[in-house]
Amino acid sequence: MAQLMVMYKTPKDTAAFDKHYYEMHVPLARKIPGLRRYEVSNGPVETPAGRSAFHLIAILTFDSVAAVQAAFGSAEGKVAATDVQKFATGGADMILFDTREV
Repeated sequence: MAQLMVMYKTPKDTAAFDKHYYEMHVPLARKIPGLRRYEVSNGPVETPAGRSAFHLIAILTFDSVAAVQAAFGSAEGKVAATDVQKFATGGADMILFDTREV
C-alpha cells in the first residue's frame, strides 16, 4: 500500500477552512480513482510538547506509489489538487510513501 499524507497548516480562518474542506474538498477527493481509504485527523493536531502548526492531517491510501501518481494525473485528481489552493490559506505539506507492516 502507499499513502499520501497532506498536512494542512493552520489557516487564516479555521471555520472557513473546515466548511470548504468538508463540504467541497472531501467530495472531490473521494472521486479520485484508486483511492482505497481516506482518513483525517479528529481534533487538534498535537506534538508531544503540545499544539503543532497543523490544523488538519489527511491520509489517503492507494495500492502503490504508481497508483497515487496515476490518480493525481487523472481529471479528478487534478480538480482535487487545484481545489487545495482555494481553502488552504496556511499552506499544506504533502508527503508520499509506500508502507509495509512490521
